[in-house]
Amino acid sequence: MHFVNAYRRVAGSRPVPGYARWCVLLLLCASASVPGSPTHDRRDGLKIDVIRDRLTLAMTGYPQVYLHGEIDADAAQRFRGMLDSGRISFGSDIYLNAAGGDADAGMALGRMFRAAGMATHLGTPRLPKHASVAAKTAVCTDACVYAYLGGLYRWAPSGRDRIGFSTPPAGGATVPSGVSAYLKDMGIDAAALAAAVTTSNVGPAWMTADQMTAHNLANNGKLPLTATAQLSAPMPTIELRQVERKGTHRLTIQCSPGKTIVTAFDEVGVVRARQVAARDARSYFQLGDKPVLDQASDGAVVEGNALVIRRAYPPADLVDLVSAWSVGAWVDGRSNAFRDGFRMPTHLVHQQLSDYFYACWRAAPWPPRQKKPG
Repeated sequence: MHFVNAYRRVAGSRPVPGYARWCVLLLLCASASVPGSPTHDRRDGLKIDVIRDRLTLAMTGYPQVYLHGEIDADAAQRFRGMLDSGRISFGSDIYLNAAGGDADAGMALGRMFRAAGMATHLGTPRLPKHASVAAKTAVCTDACVYAYLGGLYRWAPSGRDRIGFSTPPAGGATVPSGVSAYLKDMGIDAAALAAAVTTSNVGPAWMTADQMTAHNLANNGKLPLTATAQLSAPMPTIELRQVERKGTHRLTIQCSPGKTIVTAFDEVGVVRARQVAARDARSYFQLGDKPVLDQASDGAVVEGNALVIRRAYPPADLVDLVSAWSVGAWVDGRSNAFRDGFRMPTHLVHQQLSDYFYACWRAAPWPPRQKKPG
């Protein structure tokens, strides 16, 4: 039972590939105990469990903090004390399982999550294998929802976990003081929150994972894609940038007479970038589902903390790039089953890309695209 509990503590609510499960179990069996036992704050009200042993950090990369029970008025103050003392680390994964409670305390927790760059999930503390399904199901309502929305990265609920309100946040329900200002500060659209709630005549009003991602209440580890352009001659330039939990991705396009350069920067850190570049068997860009600009080897290099793919792009084909639903940049390893890189949802910045396309045409017109033989 010790091994089952320890494995669940490491895996958290994230799916772990089958081979990784065996690796974890072998590591656990190789030692009688895992260094670094969890710390707890088990006063009345909200319970706070912190798990930051070496195996957890090795497998997930971040400490795990479980908040469960009811968010009482003093919960935020206790959390702040643990944060200030170092018992809770900046950038931790926060797992919530709290029904009801003090809305102001929930918002105060959310502000701390955002300031500390934390990620929010739904999840229950580790439980014995024989625990009931209900005990393993996380439920986040009312004040807990406000705390959840404070996460810089917010994972949508999965499985049986549920998030919503014990009563709909409209139709005569009392709106807690400061909620509108809080949602605005967190970058959450109050109308989107109301639209995502599925109301019913009986029982709580829940939000589905699809509703939450559609309304940007959950981002599943990715911040919104941004576009920054310099449209004047002689070299119009645009940079697309997306920050994810594991790193920052950038795509730049520079056009000049007779030449367009597309560069992808995957900022994954020096060590990781060198590892990927060393096993580079193939690198390429991808427009939607179509690979383009393949290079068999040595097509990816390390620059600073980033893995970089740089290609000359045919100016006449630029329309394909700026109109693609998504653009990716990838490095394949020795096996096609594994690749490193990223994909950007470029349709979200279509207008900026369209403006850039016409700026390139004005600065450096190119001849019409040649028809392919046959």
